[in-house]
Amino acid sequence: MVTIGMKKPDELTAVPRSGDFLAGTPDGPVEAAPDAELPTTQASAAATARTAPLQIVLVALGLIAFLFFARPVVLPIFLACVAGMTLKPLIRWLSYCHLPPALSAAVVLVLLVGAIGIGFFQLGRPALLWMNDAPQHMTALRQRVQKLFPRMARISQAATAVNNLGATAAEQEGAPPTVELKDSRGTSAFINWTGSLLAGAGETLVVLYLLLASGDLFLQKLVRVMPTLHDKKRAVEISHEIQENISRYLLSVSLINVGLGVLVSAGLYMLGVPNALMWGMLVAVLNFVPYFGPVAGVILLATVGLLTFDTLLEWLLPAVWYLLLHLLEANLLTPVILGRRFTLNPVVIFVSLIFWTWLWGVPGALLSVPILVSIKVVCDRVSGLSSVSELLAS
Repeated sequence: MVTIGMKKPDELTAVPRSGDFLAGTPDGPVEAAPDAELPTTQASAAATARTAPLQIVLVALGLIAFLFFARPVVLPIFLACVAGMTLKPLIRWLSYCHLPPALSAAVVLVLLVGAIGIGFFQLGRPALLWMNDAPQHMTALRQRVQKLFPRMARISQAATAVNNLGATAAEQEGAPPTVELKDSRGTSAFINWTGSLLAGAGETLVVLYLLLASGDLFLQKLVRVMPTLHDKKRAVEISHEIQENISRYLLSVSLINVGLGVLVSAGLYMLGVPNALMWGMLVAVLNFVPYFGPVAGVILLATVGLLTFDTLLEWLLPAVWYLLLHLLEANLLTPVILGRRFTLNPVVIFVSLIFWTWLWGVPGALLSVPILVSIKVVCDRVSGLSSVSELLAS
């Protein structure tokens, strides 16, 4: 008997079931979805990685431009903040005597302004006299240089002869001098500079008084803004450490430089240099600026010695005396007093000095090290900036 249209059992099992189609239909898209989203995620991550450095550079350039163009406003605030951190221990000491912060700030500010005024009054008079005699000093300096270095005088005479080769006899003899009056802008520029200086000094004193009289008001506001208890504690620790480090640094450096100025003045007085106290205090002020200040002090005292003495040995004595004292101060006294806490990378100090001097001039040079100390304290406390702290350390 022949059966037509019947299949074998093996062929029956090979027929797919409807459930297999239903089960296989959603499996394909589900397994392919992660593979399709992976390239999109990688592309967005790569774009973010490429954009982040560019954003940092743009923010840094914008900040530098802001500090440069907003210098008349920002610089007095920076000076007042640094001075306030330096004078904070005096306010705290006066508070132990049951003086209110406003009165303590007024007393400290009056003493500070009085000391600066007396110093300028005592040292300003000989400085003005010396500046009035500047043309005579320059003539004497040129004569001393020609006397000590006769070859330089011969080179100058030869250069003058070369310039007169094409001149006529009347031109070589020299025509009568003609006096021409011109409307110079030097006086107006000096008046504008003096006005800006006085305005900046007034703004700095007002902001300094408000900072000293307010006490820890800004620190309390900062603590309230912080979201977590850990952030509050870290903000307080960073603030106290910055204040302590800047206060200790500036007070110690000020005492060291005043002592250096006294010793330099005493040595110049023993050598017979006129206005020894003025020159000693001037090199003490220059010593606040790292690297450039001591170099300027050596050049200044070498010029003073050249104007004062006749022989080469006597001419070098004032500069050598200051250089010896500076080497002892920089390599022995300052490291012992300040300790290793303030040992910064010399290259970073030099770069910071150049940058802030370019940005804000002489005040920027004076603020370069305190700003660098503050940045290092913040980097020490923030774990994400530990590599920057290691770069700043010596």
